[in-house]
Amino acid sequence: MRYNLDQQTKKTVRLRRLLAAAVALGCALGTTTNAGAQNVTPPPTPAIITPPAGNSSFLLGHGVGTQGYVCLPKGAGASWTVNGARPEATLFASFFGQTFQIITHFLSPDANPNAFAPNPLPFGNATWQSSVDSSAVWAQVLNANTDHPAVIAAGSDPSSCPNSGAIGCLLLQVIGAQQGPGGGKFLTQTTFIQRLNTRGGSAPDQGCLVPGDVGKQALVPYTADYYFFHGDK
Repeated sequence: MRYNLDQQTKKTVRLRRLLAAAVALGCALGTTTNAGAQNVTPPPTPAIITPPAGNSSFLLGHGVGTQGYVCLPKGAGASWTVNGARPEATLFASFFGQTFQIITHFLSPDANPNAFAPNPLPFGNATWQSSVDSSAVWAQVLNANTDHPAVIAAGSDPSSCPNSGAIGCLLLQVIGAQQGPGGGKFLTQTTFIQRLNTRGGSAPDQGCLVPGDVGKQALVPYTADYYFFHGDK
């Protein structure tokens, strides 16, 4: 009986600590000013993936997820191509000694495009949605439709993208934002997102070589650091 009471007491203490930390997380992510307490300092990056002057980082999330590929025809054979699903990931951050899910990353239609959104909009765009207040932003690679998109190859920069063989590092520009159902707007301040320090996620070496492979799909695990920027006040 004493053992059960001790176990219950320990569970209650743990739950109280987690609840307190969760409340603190909500407060920390509830306002722009307090969010700055995360003390986010991104590594130096090449100019092509560095946000323009007048933007500062305010949030870092460590992403864990998968990059999708589909096997499509190429010449007389076939080749892996990034699937319309794009990356899907969960972003985590540490606050007050606890690790929390802070954002989900997926593909969805841009429901509130801004002046930087392409016209017409694609069927879906990379999306980041807050796990705290459900605010969301949509983004695409800066200069995506030019000869110089804001992308560098993995392994090409020792500070920000050091891991050869991974998916590339990117600078994305926000092309839409939306408050959460309850009016939450934490992520709506975002102007740019950097994807840095990528590991994994590259297309498989095998399984998509001949026409008979066309239609196959693959989900390749990856991790990355996502830095969120807002305009300076």
